[in-house]
Amino acid sequence: MATDTKDRIRVVGIGGSLAPASSSLAALKIAMDGAEQAGATTQTFDVRALDLPMYDPTVKDVPAAVARMADAVHEADGLLWSSPLYHGTISGSFKNALDWLQVLSDRKPPFLTDKVVGLLSAAGGTQGLQAVNTMEFVVRALRGWAVPLVIPIAEAWRVFDDQGFSRDPKLTELLHTLGAEVARAARQFSRRTLTTPEAAKAEAELQPISSTEVAASGEN
Repeated sequence: MATDTKDRIRVVGIGGSLAPASSSLAALKIAMDGAEQAGATTQTFDVRALDLPMYDPTVKDVPAAVARMADAVHEADGLLWSSPLYHGTISGSFKNALDWLQVLSDRKPPFLTDKVVGLLSAAGGTQGLQAVNTMEFVVRALRGWAVPLVIPIAEAWRVFDDQGFSRDPKLTELLHTLGAEVARAARQFSRRTLTTPEAAKAEAELQPISSTEVAASGEN
């Protein structure tokens, strides 16, 4: 484990819902604790606190909250995403936060290139994997890598108390494991990125996709 903060792996979490007491945010915080225990520096973005406007690909002046989130994601080595399951998929507010990551299209490297992402969801019923599957599609679209371990939490209202603490020690341990796995995988990626001239050349030739090009393709 590195002792110098600037050399430590950085893990950024995005999650939660617009509910004042969010199970998905509670789960995210526990997973982030696991990443921190594994030697990472961490930063968590709560969807409710971000209060993001709806994504608009024509907006030129990026809102301050978007800029903070995007800058943190760009600087991160690994990410943890946590969404509630609404009607068989991720929530609109969480998807909106991910849509704003389009502003990373012109960064070097663009989007989530070579970043690892841990995925978890919190469902009120017995299903939860659909939200995880949706998030994995987004990770791929943004050129990131999802870690194999995913955690769909069923009947989350039974698991977390009003203070966001888990009533299930086994789930707490599993969430810590996911956070640690993101930190471990991110550390491995950071050691291997652009280690050869061929890799550097390929990165230099990688063309980012602009918001204008996305709009022109009809994906706006």
